[in-house]
This record gives sequence, C-alpha cells and structure tokens, in this order.
Amino acid sequence: MNFDDQNNLVVGSYYQNNYSSEENQQFTKEFAAITQKMVACLDEGLEPEHEQMQDAVREHYEFCLRFWTPDLESYRNLAMSFALPTAYNETYEAEREGLGNYIYQAATHFADTNL
Repeated sequence: MNFDDQNNLVVGSYYQNNYSSEENQQFTKEFAAITQKMVACLDEGLEPEHEQMQDAVREHYEFCLRFWTPDLESYRNLAMSFALPTAYNETYEAEREGLGNYIYQAATHFADTNL
C-alpha cells in the first residue's frame, strides 16, 4: 500500500500485481469463463437470484478473493460499478446489452445473502 505525505492511503495502491505473465493470462481466461456463464444466464432469461447465476457470482467473488477480500459494502460497491457508466460497465455491455445491470443485481443479492 502507498500513503501520501499526510498518511492517507493512495486509492488503488492496495492492489499489487506481482503475478507472472502466465498467471495473468490464466486469470484472464478464468475471468472470461465466469463472464460467459453470466452471459448464458442472461441469455436464458434467468432471474439474477437464480441458483445458476448465483453460482457464477460466487465464482466471481472467489476470483476476487485472490486479489483482495471484499466485505458486504465493498463487494456491493464493486457491483455498482458494473451498472454505472464505468469501464467495467462498458466491458460488460460490449459482451451483451444489459449485462452490467444484470450482474449488479445478481452480485448485490449474493452480497446481501452471503456476506
């Protein structure tokens, strides 16, 4: 973590990518597979609370645990970035229209139920 000269945490400095190129490529593949499971749930018309979608969200949450440990509030905040106009939302919307908001709804349900 990095702190400024007033001992305030520099936002974003808590994430350190000390992984090899091969590990990062594997992470990318795993994340893409999780995203495709979410796309399939949306395409099937499943509700965000459906067990199949919740399983995909659990995989997403467990993926996140490799890099940081989100609590209820921080995971809900991450989920919000999927629905708001952010780079996350743009990425999900490029996969499928409505996917960002769909994942937001599913992830907040997961957080409220499990965290």
